[in-house]
Amino acid sequence: MMQTRFPTDDGFSMPPEWAPHAGTYMAWPCNGDVFRDRLDQARDAYAGLAKAIADFEPVTMYAQAGDVEDAAARCGKSVSVVAQPLDDSWARDIGATFTTDGKGALAGIDWRFNAWGEGYPHWEKDALVAAAMIERERARAYPIPIFMEGGGLHTDGRGTILTTDSVILNDNRNPGLTKPEADEILTRALGGTQVIWLDGEALEYDDTDGHIDNLSCFVREGVVATLVAADPLDPQYERLKANADRLRAARDATGKPFEVVEIAHPEKRVEHGNRLALSYINFYIANQAVMAPVFDDPADGPALDILRRLFPERTVIPLPGIEVVRGGGCFHCITQQVPRA
Repeated sequence: MMQTRFPTDDGFSMPPEWAPHAGTYMAWPCNGDVFRDRLDQARDAYAGLAKAIADFEPVTMYAQAGDVEDAAARCGKSVSVVAQPLDDSWARDIGATFTTDGKGALAGIDWRFNAWGEGYPHWEKDALVAAAMIERERARAYPIPIFMEGGGLHTDGRGTILTTDSVILNDNRNPGLTKPEADEILTRALGGTQVIWLDGEALEYDDTDGHIDNLSCFVREGVVATLVAADPLDPQYERLKANADRLRAARDATGKPFEVVEIAHPEKRVEHGNRLALSYINFYIANQAVMAPVFDDPADGPALDILRRLFPERTVIPLPGIEVVRGGGCFHCITQQVPRA
């Protein structure tokens, strides 16, 4: 691993998600097994999100060759639909993690991908998507021989990284990898000196093994939003509270404490024997806007109020999230930003 060339070796680091974007990538739903009998509804939800983002920045929608016409028809002329072989539709996880050098150059991290620890039978096409993105953006490529997904990390762009202990350290991805080794990989890949580890198994069910983007995220320098349960009797209550407490006790790369803002999740909803991983943290920050999932739940209003307070300079746009969550993620999971170099 020490022989691997990392972006930071050449002056690149990952900007925070609120930094200006050159555009957004998405991937058109194509796996009927994931969305069961709701693939058509999922496609409408993806199209709705893509069109909303396209009001603020360019959107590129990858789609299987046979789906290009359908995707273009649903997304409209504001979204560029590009043919790309796919197994699934989670652009955050299959796509490149982009970095910049502050001098106008763009680079992409190509993590290894194995469908969330071989959680699904096919990922051969998805494993090539990051390289395709990097080539399309004419960015410098940094292949890193570790299994990791974009939904498993957040950065404040100033040296602090958020992740969970159940993804990169999981034996279904990187058996034998230690936390100090993971610290080095993440900081050298993304740019930073401090990694804050949270409990990725705080949700009752999450087939990513606990991505950080369902749990906590930076919203601006020094401020972290984190998911909590309002009901002390909820099985998720204690572990989500422990994550919030861990964030309050943590310090950023400069030694400063965080302002921790709690957002309570919707009421429990079970489908096909599993609790849906409903989270208001899984929003997407676009240029001048925040695309916020709502779930036709009493908690929607309070969550949107908090997001509007956290992003006073952006328009918070509520969009239905349930059809995306039925597939296993939400808006952050199905988008990947390209920072403006």
